[in-house]
Amino acid sequence: MSGTIAPAAAADLPEILSLLDRAKLPRAGVPEHLADFVVAREGQRVVGCAALERYGSSALLRSVAVDVTMRGLGLGQELTKALLERARRFKLVRVYLLTETAQQFFQRFGFKVIQRDAVDQAVRQSVEFSSACPAGAIAMALELPR
Repeated sequence: MSGTIAPAAAADLPEILSLLDRAKLPRAGVPEHLADFVVAREGQRVVGCAALERYGSSALLRSVAVDVTMRGLGLGQELTKALLERARRFKLVRVYLLTETAQQFFQRFGFKVIQRDAVDQAVRQSVEFSSACPAGAIAMALELPR
């Protein structure tokens, strides 16, 4: 991966929303949580994004998306690793996510499938859990070492 991963800036919002639309991922709550996003750039172009929304000692990993022209280069892994490292720096206890298509991808990082009602109540109040993701999306969790 030759691009750079950095915190998202306000000017990145239109490109992030476009990337999420192309990846068929929800855009609900993105403007409100822009400070939780990181982006990958190739030159000036945003080619990947991901977010880690914090809720107490837990977090929601969401919106991991890579432009179709950059897939297969490890960018999704780099974005996920960057946010899991951020979660460790924040001393979070666990990270949750919802997915319809990327269960195997996230299992490589240690995420395990759980029941939706096992998700931390504060995380379940997020837009992603409460309305943006379909009820059929798979809930996953990663326990972080203390």
